[in-house]
Amino acid sequence: MTTAAAGGADEALPADKQTPDNQTPGNQSPDKQPSGGTSVPAPRKPLPGEPVPGEPPHRKVPSRKSVTGTRRVIAALFLLPALVLLGALVVYPIVYSVYRSFFDQAGTGFAGIDNYKALFTDDTIRTAVKNNAIWVVFAPTVATVLGLIFAVLTERIRWGTAFKLVVFMPMAISMLAAGIIFRLVYDAAPERGVANAVWVGVHDTFADSAGFPKAHPLPVHPLKAADGGSFVTKEPVRAGEPVQLPLVGVLPAKMPTDAKPARAPQAGGDGKITGTAWLDFTKGGGGKPNVIDAKELGLKGIKVEAVKDGKVVASATAGADGVFTLPAAADGAELRLPASNFKEPYNGVEWLGPSFVTPGIIGSYVWMWAGFAMVLIAAGLAGLPRELLEAARVDGANEWQVFRRITVPMLAPVLAVVLVTLMINVLKVFDLVFIIAPGSSQDDANVLALQLYRSSFGTDADLGIGSAIAVLLLLLVVPVMLFNIRRIRKEGRR
Repeated sequence: MTTAAAGGADEALPADKQTPDNQTPGNQSPDKQPSGGTSVPAPRKPLPGEPVPGEPPHRKVPSRKSVTGTRRVIAALFLLPALVLLGALVVYPIVYSVYRSFFDQAGTGFAGIDNYKALFTDDTIRTAVKNNAIWVVFAPTVATVLGLIFAVLTERIRWGTAFKLVVFMPMAISMLAAGIIFRLVYDAAPERGVANAVWVGVHDTFADSAGFPKAHPLPVHPLKAADGGSFVTKEPVRAGEPVQLPLVGVLPAKMPTDAKPARAPQAGGDGKITGTAWLDFTKGGGGKPNVIDAKELGLKGIKVEAVKDGKVVASATAGADGVFTLPAAADGAELRLPASNFKEPYNGVEWLGPSFVTPGIIGSYVWMWAGFAMVLIAAGLAGLPRELLEAARVDGANEWQVFRRITVPMLAPVLAVVLVTLMINVLKVFDLVFIIAPGSSQDDANVLALQLYRSSFGTDADLGIGSAIAVLLLLLVVPVMLFNIRRIRKEGRR
């Protein structure tokens, strides 16, 4: 009854006189001030984990723990297979290679650092180290630069996507297939090797090609050998007497395709000297020396000089039928077939020789990996803010300035990724060198990965040297990896 009466009394009071539910009589509301003007501090908020006033204790919210904190055993079970594989396939081989590098060839005697000394004293291994340095400097740089050029130039053309597809296509070819392809490309014979065929074609465009290499006269011919590989007539020539200049030693297949059957010249008028230079050889036999037979061809293009007192007074070139004509100044002179007629033809460059084998193999590597660099750089280029490029053009910058001062600096992180990736890749290059380089020049093209294989599995295998080379390769890769990790962390903090 008392409670009800109290409730009824409150209900009977006006609204401004009623007491709030959370306030006892004699206490002021937190947002109200007493009539005296002094402020009453607001009640303190409960700290996390403390009970809230007015709520029962059983409603306390428990603090949450992380999943890994409560399920560490489960996480360890999931990671265990990966850790086992990592230890078996990575950690153990590295540790054992370091251990084995301090033992001799048989593996029973402790060799100390002798194996590491051999890396810098053995000529073959030193060549491999030198070639690896060349690879690391040039191959990634050239591939990255070409990738950058391709990505920028193909950005605005319609067929840019098709071009990128063609450039990237070599990435789908295995190293073995690429090595076989370039072994044929670098073949020394121009009729088989594409590189030499192009090189010889360009050379012969600007320089005279050889005419009749290995051609020479017979003892019964009216010619004799002279200094420098040339041939001269045994007697001076006279006007009105046709001159015969027969030669042998030219294969019919090497004759000019437009050569015609040789023809006996007519006596020249006005004191001129006429003659015929021909191949004094009848296919199938039956021909006579010093006689122009029906099936014998003229030596088209052969050069003839008239020499008096050691000086050339006249010269002429034989036609398709071998006939030539000299002016009257040649009367009484000796006729000479200069050595330029008989020099060996230009066969191009020996791409797989000691001098060019390493640059040639690097070229094949660039052919494969320039597409990889182009695709990554093109992806970075697509993410550049176009308003910056357009603003530079509006300010008067030309395309070269935009490329050098804006595009390249903004692409620096992408270029670093490509460059570092290719540097790590070339440190372990093996397939191309092993396949492309012939046995005669494999020592000149040697790299550390190839030397590791030869030292570990060759006929005279020395696992101590091989393990030392493996450790050296690991040490060379570590700085590049550390640089890459620092760059990734730096990018993550941005």
